[in-house]
Amino acid sequence: MIKPTIIVVGNGMVGYKFCEKLVSKSSGFNIIVFGEEPRQAYDRVHLSEYFNGKSADDLSMSTREWYDEQGIMLRLGDPVQEINRTTKTVHSLLGVSIQYDYLVLATGSSAFVPDIPGIEKDGVFVYRTIEDLELIKAYAANAKTGAVMGGGLLGLEAAKALIDLGIEDTHVIEFAPRLMPRQIDSAGSGMLQSKLKELGLNVHLNKSTSYIGGTHKIDALHFNDESLLPVDMLVISAGIRPRDEIAKLAGLQVGTRGGIMVNDKMQTSDESIFAIGECALYEGMIYGLVAPGYEMADIVVSQLTGGSKLFYPYDMSTKLKLIGVDVASFGDAFITEPDCRTIVFEDTHKGIYKRINITIDGQYLLGGILIGDADAYNMLLQTVNNKLVLPPNPEDLILGSRGGAESEGAGIMSLPDDALICSCEAVNKATICSSVTDLGITDINGIKKCTKAGTGCGGCVPLVKDLIAGTMKANGQYIKNVLCEHFEYSRQELYDLVKINNIKNYDLVLDHFGHGDGCEVCKPAVASILSSLWNDVIVKQDTIQDSNDRFLANIQKGGTYSVVPRIPGGEITPDKLIVIGQVAKQYGLYTKITGGQRIDLFGAHLNDLPDIWEQLIEAGFESGHAYGKALRTVKSCVGSTWCRFGLHDSVSFAIEIEDRYKGIRAPHKLKGGVSGCIRECAEAKSKDFGVIATEKGWNLYVCGNGGSKPQHAELFATDIDKETLVKYLDRFLMFYIKTAEPLSRTATWLNKMDGGLAYLKNVVINDSLGICGQLEEEMQALVNTYHCEWKEVIEDPALRKRFTHFVNAPEEKDPSVQFEPMREQVKAKW
Repeated sequence: MIKPTIIVVGNGMVGYKFCEKLVSKSSGFNIIVFGEEPRQAYDRVHLSEYFNGKSADDLSMSTREWYDEQGIMLRLGDPVQEINRTTKTVHSLLGVSIQYDYLVLATGSSAFVPDIPGIEKDGVFVYRTIEDLELIKAYAANAKTGAVMGGGLLGLEAAKALIDLGIEDTHVIEFAPRLMPRQIDSAGSGMLQSKLKELGLNVHLNKSTSYIGGTHKIDALHFNDESLLPVDMLVISAGIRPRDEIAKLAGLQVGTRGGIMVNDKMQTSDESIFAIGECALYEGMIYGLVAPGYEMADIVVSQLTGGSKLFYPYDMSTKLKLIGVDVASFGDAFITEPDCRTIVFEDTHKGIYKRINITIDGQYLLGGILIGDADAYNMLLQTVNNKLVLPPNPEDLILGSRGGAESEGAGIMSLPDDALICSCEAVNKATICSSVTDLGITDINGIKKCTKAGTGCGGCVPLVKDLIAGTMKANGQYIKNVLCEHFEYSRQELYDLVKINNIKNYDLVLDHFGHGDGCEVCKPAVASILSSLWNDVIVKQDTIQDSNDRFLANIQKGGTYSVVPRIPGGEITPDKLIVIGQVAKQYGLYTKITGGQRIDLFGAHLNDLPDIWEQLIEAGFESGHAYGKALRTVKSCVGSTWCRFGLHDSVSFAIEIEDRYKGIRAPHKLKGGVSGCIRECAEAKSKDFGVIATEKGWNLYVCGNGGSKPQHAELFATDIDKETLVKYLDRFLMFYIKTAEPLSRTATWLNKMDGGLAYLKNVVINDSLGICGQLEEEMQALVNTYHCEWKEVIEDPALRKRFTHFVNAPEEKDPSVQFEPMREQVKAKW
């Protein structure tokens, strides 16, 4: 029996997925694939990771051997140039002619290049293929200023690529009045823009390019408003155009704006020819995401193997991390009142914007937008797609559930079995749960291999992990807590392994105990472990991803930095006050006394930071670690020294405690307070540890915090002397450092602890685990190795050299930083 021949034109992600799905369901076809590029299909979704060390082989979706094993003829570098529908024959560039029974067009799209004078100059690139990236990488080696034309998803990815290549002066040019106009609203776009500006990206909106300057190579962009931007290179990412030229030549119906017209079976105007992916036009829509392309591939496979599956308008919800900033939109994100009710949460300090749209009766979620914090995206998307009834307080969806982790887990497990968890691979909840229950798979890598869930864009991975944990819990199984997919250990286990093996850098940790290249979860977590163990200078750890740690200062609005010297207990001499004033005047800094009894100086240029700190350190100041996951302050009242109600000297004790724990790195920031009496002027009960004087000694409170979810500290020990209190604090803090999850405040740590406060007391006070001596020794070792990080930087020329905005002009400051007057001081203009 002669097998029908299927020819696939295009070997991108969707073309490959079609082949993969077809061979998994049937061996009754002769499959031939023509690819234009010289390599087999690769992961275009994660293309920018090519600049982070991933090779073309790492991005490849398969091997040449896979095609051979499946009996698929693969012709690379040989695009089809003509389709003869009468004889059902294709003709390729290299002169090959083959007849088909069915033809699948998966030609994808090309980068849209606007018709601008000068577009052909050297230094102008598109951002589409690995070959494009190789050209960009080679040219960027001699470029100092780069621009990206296009402020959509691909444009911001391209901007990240330029930054990864070391071009710190990177600009994004967008014709529209806001970034990502198809995904987020004006308010969300504004928040995203401010976040990107803080990270050093320059954004230019409402800009139309009139021509590209330069003789043979680009030297500037000239705009219609007669302004110009000097640049060394330009990457065009202004949208895509469906590759439909071969379909047009064959006489197939195409849209007026491009795209091969298809029906719900993915058939073109010729019943034996199908089109899938970004070249296909369904009901006037080109789908530019990988998930609908995979669904189209599945539809065609169904049609060819006797099924009846049809394509329907596809959900375009998406979650991405753009240059380190979470961005997500889901459901009907743009519906407005009075057609719905809208709930908005906006935190300009942290750069977080959340908006949800709910039905007028408050029963159902319609859609929303998340900027800066998209942890809730997967569950919100499921709530929309499965029409789940909202809780009595819908604002909890974006402000945090009042039911805690248990209710969130229950929400995930209460999803219907047919809830689509992985849209890229069309994997539902039942498939994942049955893989855990029936096949015994209990880790994300196993689920990926078994179901392919999480192997596309990766956005569903957190939800898949929650389903694994929820199913195991329902089955009464032990749940192993792992740091991320690159480490099969919890933070606590990894902490112990790093200590036992005396490992002192991230690469060795990954080599010994992990796999892959690491990620944004494990890199800062491991860096925190290394800092907590060895107390080395944080700026020597290249794997730290937080820009605040990188420059030992918090980056603020307008691209400036803050300077926060340590003022233990809030006590400061007149001479030191004068020095702060002199520094602030010399560098034009905005000054403010904080709630933590410190003086913050805002508006410092990156270049000025070492000089500023040199003066402060000479005057006796130290780094305040305001930028780090470390002890910030120990707030105090004036105590018995001045107050007529004070029982003990709270100022001296606060200084003693702050001097003891300063510089010690932890899973999250730490704050303390010491009050001289029960009137509690230092607000000690709202701190990670609080000390309150009593007539018989001191009371110790632990695990409180302020923030978006404030929680009072709980009474831990009563009427104890100073020596005992410090001993308990040593044990408590060291136990927290060793056992807390990454980025967990002490309150969250205690809330999740089996046995709660009673267990913590038993460990720290009663030494139930027999580790208190070890905890005290480890804390003392950290205390003994304290160093002021800024002092080390200003004394080390190599470290000091990092603090420049322009590598080739170290003295030049960021010209985009501007200030405006405010109450006899200045603030950043942004």
